[in-house]
Amino acid sequence: MSATPAGISEADWQATPTAVRAFILDQQAELQAQQQEIEQLRGQLAVLATELASLREQIGRSSRNSSKPPSSDGPGFKPPARRKGSGSKRGGQPGHRGSGPELLPIERVDEVLDHHPDACRRCGTLLDGEDPDPLRHQVIEIPPITPVVIEHRLHRLVCPCCSTSTCATLPADVEASHYGPRLSALVGLLGSAFPLSFSKTQALLDQLLGIEMSRGAIAAIRERISATLEQPMQEALVFARQQPVAYVDETGAPTGNADGNNPTGKRGWQWVMVTAVVTVFIQGLSRSAAAAIELLGSAFGGIVVSDRFSAYNHLPLEQRQLCWAHLIRDLAAIAERPGASAEFGAELLDLQQQLFGLWHRYKDGTIDWPALQHRSRPIRQAFEVTLQRVVELGYQRGERTPWAKTVRTCQQILQLADGLWTFLEIEGIEPTNNAAERALRQSVIQRKISHGVQSTKGAICRSRLLTVTTSLRQQGRDVWQFLEQAWIAHHRGGIMPSLLPEP
Repeated sequence: MSATPAGISEADWQATPTAVRAFILDQQAELQAQQQEIEQLRGQLAVLATELASLREQIGRSSRNSSKPPSSDGPGFKPPARRKGSGSKRGGQPGHRGSGPELLPIERVDEVLDHHPDACRRCGTLLDGEDPDPLRHQVIEIPPITPVVIEHRLHRLVCPCCSTSTCATLPADVEASHYGPRLSALVGLLGSAFPLSFSKTQALLDQLLGIEMSRGAIAAIRERISATLEQPMQEALVFARQQPVAYVDETGAPTGNADGNNPTGKRGWQWVMVTAVVTVFIQGLSRSAAAAIELLGSAFGGIVVSDRFSAYNHLPLEQRQLCWAHLIRDLAAIAERPGASAEFGAELLDLQQQLFGLWHRYKDGTIDWPALQHRSRPIRQAFEVTLQRVVELGYQRGERTPWAKTVRTCQQILQLADGLWTFLEIEGIEPTNNAAERALRQSVIQRKISHGVQSTKGAICRSRLLTVTTSLRQQGRDVWQFLEQAWIAHHRGGIMPSLLPEP
């Protein structure tokens, strides 16, 4: 017996003719089928809406709201509005003192030419004498550059007594290589401080110095320089691991492919640790916690400033400062999502701007350290409360909506929250790891120019040269001179120069 439709009594249903009842039941079944179809369509629409929101977020990713580099933003990207200009024309303003080259001291002048006026410019009377304070004008010029080539002739003589032939040997201070220490140091310099490709290094040496050098010779020289720098490199690494603060980061650094000298075909990673006076680069085959420990050492006791990458999670939070520059990009991504995400993202970004407004006032001396700490406390509390509100709202299991992404991001930030505020608890720590990112930029430029290195030895050489170049620039020391001195000490004997600053 068929069930009685809703809204009809049992007696009325039994009194209804059979044909009418069949018609009603057919209509009821069709209506139920339509409702089921509508529910399916609603489910499909929700899935499509989620996919559309995800695609829109992917399309809208830029260097402002993700880890993408600025170079990937493209010509159509509109960066955040900059502050309005002063309205003045470009260049020096009226009354601005020029910034031309300063006069070199007289001991650095190679030739002095005196010029005297012959006659008075008004009446024509002949003039004689010396001006005690003449107007000085210096012209700096480069003389023709010609390499100095020294030929060593090793004579072989026959003993008149026993007829044994004996050949002379090179003096101890003469290189077995065909290239001297200063030229070899320059070749190393052109691969680090000035990241030129092999072909451009060849062209520069030929056109500027008149020296023809093969790519193999350039590679051999840099390999010898790498061996030369092993001791200073290790000394710098030990020193960096003892510093109170280290800014760390990593970037991809290819070391060949499966068809080349790297049979594993692994991508390779360049790791960097920036401290106050030395910066150390090391090459790793992975982007893992083990590689991070290889850089920092197993007993690093200072503060590590980094992004939220999991390789650094072996460190306790009280020993970390998480990079706010990365965090700001995540907050910007939240603020650009629809619905509640936009509201919470805007709230978090506003708190961040308040915090960094205080930080910049502290940096320019407007407020002191105690004032910064005191005024930052309510901002910190409001920031963490807002994150907690998002997490408590939650999302359904398996949900892949923009809101679910927002909750997951806030959960991750909240779990690491104690690492956000170290720069407010210990004076002298920056809230971002921009120093490490700036140091890595040199490695990235080299990678783009040369497409990476093709061997493990080449990767080690790159790391050592970057360590020397960056550290000496930090200290205001001459890189070329250091490489020359290191080459001489390694190949001829003597005291190896140190990358550490003088006490």
